[in-house]
Amino acid sequence: MYVTAINTSFSEDFHLLAFSGLQSVSFVLIFAILLLYLLCMIGNLIIIAVVWTAPRLHTPMYFFLCNLSVLDMTYVSTILPKLLDYQITGKNIISFTSCFTQLFMSVACLDTEFLLLSSMAYDRYVAICDPLKYSIIMSRKSCISLSLTPWTFGMLNSLLYVFLISHLSFCDSKNITHFYCDLKALLGASCSDIRYVNIVILLEGYILGVIAFGMILISYVFIISAILKINTSAKRLKIFSSCSSHLTVVFLFCGSLLSVYINPDPKSSKEQKDIIFSLMYVAVVPALNPLVYSLRNKDVLDVLRISNFNNSVMNLL
Repeated sequence: MYVTAINTSFSEDFHLLAFSGLQSVSFVLIFAILLLYLLCMIGNLIIIAVVWTAPRLHTPMYFFLCNLSVLDMTYVSTILPKLLDYQITGKNIISFTSCFTQLFMSVACLDTEFLLLSSMAYDRYVAICDPLKYSIIMSRKSCISLSLTPWTFGMLNSLLYVFLISHLSFCDSKNITHFYCDLKALLGASCSDIRYVNIVILLEGYILGVIAFGMILISYVFIISAILKINTSAKRLKIFSSCSSHLTVVFLFCGSLLSVYINPDPKSSKEQKDIIFSLMYVAVVPALNPLVYSLRNKDVLDVLRISNFNNSVMNLL
Protein backbone atom coordinates (compact mmCIF):
# COMPACT_ATOMS: atom_id res chain seq x y z
CA MET A 1 0.00 0.00 0.00
CA TYR A 2 2.79 2.41 0.99
CA VAL A 3 4.89 1.60 -2.10
CA THR A 4 1.89 2.01 -4.36
CA ALA A 5 1.21 5.43 -2.89
CA ILE A 6 4.79 6.51 -3.55
CA ASN A 7 4.70 5.31 -7.16
CA THR A 8 1.38 7.05 -7.69
CA SER A 9 2.85 10.26 -6.32
CA PHE A 10 5.65 10.12 -8.88
CA SER A 11 3.16 9.85 -11.74
CA GLU A 12 0.69 12.52 -10.67
CA ASP A 13 0.63 16.30 -10.38
CA PHE A 14 0.19 18.74 -7.52
CA HIS A 15 -2.22 21.68 -7.51
CA LEU A 16 -0.97 24.98 -6.06
CA LEU A 17 -3.97 26.77 -4.58
CA ALA A 18 -2.51 29.88 -2.93
CA PHE A 19 -3.99 32.41 -5.37
CA SER A 20 -6.71 30.26 -6.95
CA GLY A 21 -9.51 32.43 -5.52
CA LEU A 22 -8.04 35.77 -6.61
CA GLN A 23 -8.89 35.78 -10.33
CA SER A 24 -10.41 39.26 -10.02
CA VAL A 25 -7.03 40.74 -9.11
CA SER A 26 -4.88 38.45 -11.26
CA PHE A 27 -3.59 41.41 -13.32
CA VAL A 28 -2.37 43.15 -10.16
CA LEU A 29 -0.65 39.94 -9.02
CA ILE A 30 1.01 39.45 -12.40
CA PHE A 31 2.26 43.04 -12.42
CA ALA A 32 3.55 42.83 -8.83
CA ILE A 33 5.32 39.49 -9.36
CA LEU A 34 6.88 40.64 -12.63
CA LEU A 35 8.01 43.93 -11.08
CA LEU A 36 9.65 42.18 -8.12
CA TYR A 37 11.33 39.65 -10.42
CA LEU A 38 12.74 42.36 -12.69
CA LEU A 39 13.88 44.47 -9.73
CA CYS A 40 15.71 41.48 -8.29
CA MET A 41 17.37 40.41 -11.54
CA ILE A 42 18.34 43.90 -12.75
CA GLY A 43 19.40 45.13 -9.31
CA ASN A 44 21.59 42.12 -8.57
CA LEU A 45 23.12 42.15 -12.06
CA ILE A 46 24.04 45.81 -11.51
CA ILE A 47 25.65 44.95 -8.15
CA ILE A 48 27.74 42.20 -9.80
CA ALA A 49 28.67 44.51 -12.69
CA VAL A 50 29.68 47.32 -10.31
CA VAL A 51 31.93 45.01 -8.29
CA TRP A 52 33.36 43.39 -11.43
CA THR A 53 34.30 46.68 -13.09
CA ALA A 54 35.60 48.53 -10.01
CA PRO A 55 39.01 47.31 -8.70
CA ARG A 56 38.46 49.19 -5.44
CA LEU A 57 35.56 46.85 -4.70
CA HIS A 58 37.61 43.69 -5.15
CA THR A 59 37.52 42.97 -1.42
CA PRO A 60 36.10 40.10 0.69
CA MET A 61 33.00 42.10 1.61
CA TYR A 62 31.99 42.59 -2.03
CA PHE A 63 33.00 39.06 -2.95
CA PHE A 64 30.39 37.82 -0.46
CA LEU A 65 27.91 40.39 -1.75
CA CYS A 66 28.29 38.99 -5.28
CA ASN A 67 27.66 35.51 -3.89
CA LEU A 68 24.49 36.83 -2.28
CA SER A 69 23.40 38.41 -5.57
CA VAL A 70 23.91 35.17 -7.51
CA LEU A 71 22.04 33.29 -4.79
CA ASP A 72 19.07 35.69 -4.83
CA MET A 73 18.80 35.53 -8.63
CA THR A 74 18.87 31.73 -8.51
CA TYR A 75 16.22 31.64 -5.80
CA VAL A 76 13.70 33.95 -7.44
CA SER A 77 14.24 32.27 -10.84
CA THR A 78 13.30 28.95 -9.25
CA ILE A 79 9.89 30.21 -8.12
CA LEU A 80 8.67 33.47 -9.67
CA PRO A 81 8.69 32.56 -13.41
CA LYS A 82 6.61 29.47 -12.64
CA LEU A 83 4.27 31.57 -10.50
CA LEU A 84 3.89 34.05 -13.36
CA ASP A 85 3.02 31.19 -15.69
CA TYR A 86 0.29 30.01 -13.30
CA GLN A 87 -1.23 33.48 -13.10
CA ILE A 88 -1.12 34.12 -16.86
CA THR A 89 -2.36 30.71 -18.07
CA GLY A 90 -4.62 29.92 -15.11
CA LYS A 91 -3.09 26.43 -14.86
CA ASN A 92 -1.87 25.90 -11.32
CA ILE A 93 -0.61 22.36 -11.89
CA ILE A 94 2.99 21.30 -11.23
CA SER A 95 4.41 17.84 -11.88
CA PHE A 96 5.94 15.72 -9.12
CA THR A 97 9.42 16.11 -10.62
CA SER A 98 9.10 19.88 -11.05
CA CYS A 99 7.69 20.22 -7.56
CA PHE A 100 10.59 18.43 -5.91
CA THR A 101 13.11 20.24 -8.08
CA GLN A 102 11.58 23.47 -6.82
CA LEU A 103 11.69 22.14 -3.25
CA PHE A 104 15.37 21.22 -3.61
CA MET A 105 16.38 24.59 -5.04
CA SER A 106 14.32 26.63 -2.58
CA VAL A 107 15.61 24.82 0.53
CA ALA A 108 19.19 24.91 -0.81
CA CYS A 109 18.98 28.66 -1.46
CA LEU A 110 17.40 29.44 1.93
CA ASP A 111 19.98 27.42 3.85
CA THR A 112 22.84 28.83 1.78
CA GLU A 113 21.68 32.41 2.31
CA PHE A 114 21.37 31.94 6.07
CA LEU A 115 24.93 30.59 6.28
CA LEU A 116 26.27 33.14 3.80
CA LEU A 117 24.90 35.97 5.95
CA SER A 118 26.86 34.50 8.87
CA SER A 119 30.03 34.49 6.74
CA MET A 120 29.39 38.15 5.90
CA ALA A 121 28.93 38.91 9.62
CA TYR A 122 32.28 37.25 10.36
CA ASP A 123 33.91 39.36 7.65
CA ARG A 124 32.59 42.56 9.29
CA TYR A 125 33.77 41.31 12.69
CA VAL A 126 37.34 40.80 11.46
CA ALA A 127 37.35 44.14 9.59
CA ILE A 128 36.25 46.11 12.67
CA CYS A 129 37.69 44.14 15.60
CA ASP A 130 41.00 43.01 14.09
CA PRO A 131 41.73 45.37 11.16
CA LEU A 132 45.53 44.91 11.24
CA LYS A 133 45.18 41.19 10.54
CA TYR A 134 42.21 41.55 8.17
CA SER A 135 44.13 40.84 4.96
CA ILE A 136 45.77 37.79 6.55
CA ILE A 137 42.63 36.30 8.11
CA MET A 138 40.37 37.09 5.15
CA SER A 139 42.76 35.73 2.55
CA ARG A 140 41.62 34.53 -0.85
CA LYS A 141 41.60 30.94 0.42
CA SER A 142 39.52 31.89 3.48
CA CYS A 143 36.99 33.81 1.39
CA ILE A 144 36.53 30.88 -0.99
CA SER A 145 36.07 28.51 1.97
CA LEU A 146 33.58 30.86 3.67
CA SER A 147 31.53 31.07 0.46
CA LEU A 148 31.77 27.43 -0.68
CA THR A 149 30.81 26.02 2.72
CA PRO A 150 27.31 27.62 2.72
CA TRP A 151 26.68 26.52 -0.88
CA THR A 152 27.85 22.95 -0.19
CA PHE A 153 25.98 22.58 3.09
CA GLY A 154 22.84 24.11 1.57
CA MET A 155 22.83 21.59 -1.28
CA LEU A 156 23.51 18.58 0.98
CA ASN A 157 20.89 19.66 3.49
CA SER A 158 18.34 20.14 0.73
CA LEU A 159 19.07 16.65 -0.63
CA LEU A 160 18.24 15.23 2.81
CA TYR A 161 14.91 17.09 2.91
CA VAL A 162 13.96 16.02 -0.61
CA PHE A 163 14.85 12.40 0.16
CA LEU A 164 12.71 12.39 3.31
CA ILE A 165 9.67 14.10 1.78
CA SER A 166 9.74 12.20 -1.52
CA HIS A 167 9.19 8.99 0.45
CA LEU A 168 6.00 10.28 2.02
CA SER A 169 2.61 9.26 0.68
CA PHE A 170 0.34 12.02 -0.61
CA CYS A 171 -2.58 9.74 -1.64
CA ASP A 172 -5.48 11.99 -2.64
CA SER A 173 -3.95 15.06 -0.99
CA LYS A 174 -2.51 16.59 -4.13
CA ASN A 175 -3.63 20.11 -3.18
CA ILE A 176 -0.93 22.41 -1.79
CA THR A 177 -2.19 25.66 -0.28
CA HIS A 178 0.83 27.66 -1.36
CA PHE A 179 2.28 29.37 -4.44
CA TYR A 180 5.25 26.99 -4.72
CA CYS A 181 6.36 23.61 -3.38
CA ASP A 182 7.32 24.83 0.05
CA LEU A 183 8.73 22.39 2.60
CA LYS A 184 6.10 23.11 5.24
CA ALA A 185 3.23 23.08 2.73
CA LEU A 186 4.29 19.68 1.35
CA LEU A 187 4.48 18.21 4.84
CA GLY A 188 0.99 19.55 5.50
CA ALA A 189 -0.32 17.97 2.29
CA SER A 190 1.01 14.50 3.11
CA CYS A 191 -1.33 11.84 4.49
CA SER A 192 1.58 9.84 5.94
CA ASP A 193 2.65 9.87 9.55
CA ILE A 194 5.15 12.74 9.41
CA ARG A 195 6.16 12.76 13.08
CA TYR A 196 9.59 11.23 12.58
CA VAL A 197 10.30 13.16 9.40
CA ASN A 198 9.25 16.35 11.16
CA ILE A 199 11.55 15.59 14.12
CA VAL A 200 14.55 15.07 11.81
CA ILE A 201 13.81 18.26 9.88
CA LEU A 202 13.24 20.27 13.06
CA LEU A 203 16.43 19.04 14.74
CA GLU A 204 18.51 19.65 11.65
CA GLY A 205 16.87 23.05 11.12
CA TYR A 206 17.48 24.12 14.71
CA ILE A 207 21.13 23.06 14.50
CA LEU A 208 21.54 25.11 11.31
CA GLY A 209 19.75 28.07 12.89
CA VAL A 210 21.83 27.98 16.06
CA ILE A 211 25.10 27.81 14.09
CA ALA A 212 24.20 30.53 11.57
CA PHE A 213 22.32 32.93 13.83
CA GLY A 214 24.75 32.28 16.69
CA MET A 215 27.67 33.27 14.47
CA ILE A 216 25.85 36.45 13.40
CA LEU A 217 24.90 37.33 16.98
CA ILE A 218 28.37 36.72 18.42
CA SER A 219 29.99 38.71 15.60
CA TYR A 220 27.78 41.71 16.27
CA VAL A 221 28.25 41.53 20.04
CA PHE A 222 31.99 41.97 19.47
CA ILE A 223 31.40 44.59 16.76
CA ILE A 224 29.13 46.71 18.98
CA SER A 225 31.55 46.33 21.87
CA ALA A 226 34.41 47.57 19.66
CA ILE A 227 32.33 50.48 18.32
CA LEU A 228 31.38 51.64 21.84
CA LYS A 229 35.07 51.90 22.74
CA ILE A 230 35.65 54.49 20.00
CA ASN A 231 35.87 58.04 21.38
CA THR A 232 34.43 60.16 18.56
CA SER A 233 30.77 59.79 17.58
CA ALA A 234 31.55 60.57 13.92
CA LYS A 235 33.95 57.64 13.70
CA ARG A 236 31.50 55.37 15.53
CA LEU A 237 28.78 56.27 13.05
CA LYS A 238 31.09 55.72 10.07
CA ILE A 239 32.10 52.25 11.25
CA PHE A 240 28.56 51.25 12.17
CA SER A 241 27.31 52.38 8.74
CA SER A 242 29.57 49.75 7.15
CA CYS A 243 27.46 47.11 8.94
CA SER A 244 24.03 48.71 8.52
CA SER A 245 23.33 47.18 5.09
CA HIS A 246 24.12 43.69 6.31
CA LEU A 247 22.06 44.15 9.48
CA THR A 248 19.07 45.36 7.44
CA VAL A 249 19.22 42.29 5.20
CA VAL A 250 19.58 39.96 8.21
CA PHE A 251 16.51 41.45 9.91
CA LEU A 252 14.40 41.32 6.74
CA PHE A 253 15.40 37.77 5.80
CA CYS A 254 15.44 36.18 9.26
CA GLY A 255 12.31 38.02 10.37
CA SER A 256 10.17 36.83 7.46
CA LEU A 257 11.62 33.29 7.59
CA LEU A 258 11.03 33.00 11.33
CA SER A 259 7.45 34.22 10.92
CA VAL A 260 6.72 31.20 8.71
CA TYR A 261 8.62 28.50 10.57
CA ILE A 262 7.98 29.66 14.15
CA ASN A 263 5.14 27.10 14.27
CA PRO A 264 6.81 23.70 13.71
CA ASP A 265 3.55 21.80 13.09
CA PRO A 266 2.67 21.97 9.36
CA LYS A 267 -0.79 20.54 10.01
CA SER A 268 -1.85 23.43 12.23
CA SER A 269 -0.16 26.34 10.47
CA LYS A 270 -1.95 29.52 9.45
CA GLU A 271 -1.73 29.21 5.68
CA GLN A 272 -2.52 32.81 4.71
CA LYS A 273 0.08 34.16 7.14
CA ASP A 274 2.65 31.69 5.81
CA ILE A 275 1.93 32.71 2.22
CA ILE A 276 2.32 36.43 2.97
CA PHE A 277 5.61 36.03 4.83
CA SER A 278 6.85 33.52 2.24
CA LEU A 279 6.36 36.20 -0.40
CA MET A 280 8.58 38.42 1.72
CA TYR A 281 11.64 36.16 1.69
CA VAL A 282 10.95 34.67 -1.76
CA ALA A 283 10.37 37.90 -3.69
CA VAL A 284 10.48 41.11 -1.65
CA VAL A 285 13.77 40.61 0.23
CA PRO A 286 15.77 39.55 -2.89
CA ALA A 287 14.37 42.59 -4.72
CA LEU A 288 15.29 44.93 -1.85
CA ASN A 289 18.81 43.57 -1.25
CA PRO A 290 20.44 45.46 -4.16
CA LEU A 291 18.71 48.69 -3.08
CA VAL A 292 19.83 48.24 0.52
CA TYR A 293 23.43 47.56 -0.46
CA SER A 294 23.59 50.43 -2.96
CA LEU A 295 21.61 53.19 -1.25
CA ARG A 296 23.30 52.57 2.13
CA ASN A 297 26.81 51.94 0.79
CA LYS A 298 29.11 54.87 0.04
CA ASP A 299 31.62 52.81 -1.98
CA VAL A 300 28.94 51.44 -4.31
CA LEU A 301 27.35 54.89 -4.72
CA ASP A 302 30.73 56.41 -5.55
CA VAL A 303 31.32 53.84 -8.29
CA LEU A 304 27.81 54.39 -9.66
CA ARG A 305 28.58 58.11 -9.95
CA ILE A 306 31.62 57.50 -12.16
CA SER A 307 30.81 58.78 -15.64
CA ASN A 308 32.15 55.81 -17.57
CA PHE A 309 30.30 53.20 -15.49
CA ASN A 310 27.56 52.74 -18.07
CA ASN A 311 30.14 52.04 -20.78
CA SER A 312 31.87 49.52 -18.52
CA VAL A 313 28.62 47.70 -17.87
CA MET A 314 27.76 47.61 -21.56
CA ASN A 315 31.19 46.19 -22.39
CA LEU A 316 30.74 43.57 -19.66
CA LEU A 317 27.34 42.53 -20.98
